[in-house]
Amino acid sequence: MDLRSVDRPSQGQAHPQRPRRAPLHPGAWWLWSLSLGTAATRTTNPLLLSLLIAVSAYVVATCRPPTPWSRSYGAFVKLALAVLLIRLLFAIVLGSPIPGTHTLVTLPEVPLPDWAQGIRLGGEVTAEALTFALYDGLRLATLLICVGAANALANPSRLLKSLPGALYEMGVAVVVALTFAPNLIADVQRLRAARRLRGRPDKGVRGLLQVGLPVLEGALERSVSLAAAMDARGYGRTARVPAAVRRTTAALTLGGLLGVCAGTYGLLTAEGATYGFPVLLVGLAAALAGLRLGGRRSPRTRYRPDRWDVRALLVVASGVAVAALLVLAAVRDPAALHPGVVPLVAPTLPVWPTAAILVGLLPAFVAPDPKEPS
Repeated sequence: MDLRSVDRPSQGQAHPQRPRRAPLHPGAWWLWSLSLGTAATRTTNPLLLSLLIAVSAYVVATCRPPTPWSRSYGAFVKLALAVLLIRLLFAIVLGSPIPGTHTLVTLPEVPLPDWAQGIRLGGEVTAEALTFALYDGLRLATLLICVGAANALANPSRLLKSLPGALYEMGVAVVVALTFAPNLIADVQRLRAARRLRGRPDKGVRGLLQVGLPVLEGALERSVSLAAAMDARGYGRTARVPAAVRRTTAALTLGGLLGVCAGTYGLLTAEGATYGFPVLLVGLAAALAGLRLGGRRSPRTRYRPDRWDVRALLVVASGVAVAALLVLAAVRDPAALHPGVVPLVAPTLPVWPTAAILVGLLPAFVAPDPKEPS
């Protein structure tokens, strides 16, 4: 017998598959996306904002799963473009308080009564006013796109499962609200594809009106099914806890939230810089302790709870690093992060804020699951 035939696998033998890694914790995606959104609020530089959008788009294209909610990213991008266009339209029609000397066009101005002083319809449209509106609208659009990235990457049901017991009722409402838009978009795409297969129009106002009723019917059916499933699983059942625990929970939660507000205010003002950070830490600790105690009223078990592994911590750390470095850059070099519009100054791409934003690409290399062997 040929010994070489023993070691050679047969042609029909399948290759052993490597075990797939556990999916990333959904809270990590939300913390990463909100950190990018925080960084977007610290600058009006269109080059840095465009870089933040490119980073979020690359991570979404690399890491999003093939699920219905992952298709919502395109809808958030369209919403961001609509917000940007509306902001520019308001600056053209209603004017802007930004003075300018470079007149682009002069529109017919509508006279308004004395009680509407400060508002105008028409008139001169300057390059300075349009540039300011573009910077302001692009910042809001970037924030919307970052929220869309979180919706496309995080599993809403797993996010609900990871919430503390004290926030379970509020988390259900938030998750239902977050899943409504992705499911609505998936229903519209499914119905439009079905109409195309039947040779019926699927574009324009007529096609939208004919698709609208089945979409609303599907949303109502999902709501009723969700309510029935929640009732069958004992949603809303609470356990009895001593009165002292309830009072301690309320005191810790309320005091912790007040401490967070006071600490945040102290960090935002120059006079409270000395006490802001310690008060913020104490408030966070008290609020977390209150949430921990409040979870006793909602006894529930978790099947295969999501773990904060090294990949999730790296994803969160990359987003927090982007936000922290942009906040520091806004304090040390505000001119680079907020280019002037009066007079008009061409925006530049500063070196180390650009490098800080590129740190946000780390999830694209650590978060995706390895490809299965062919």
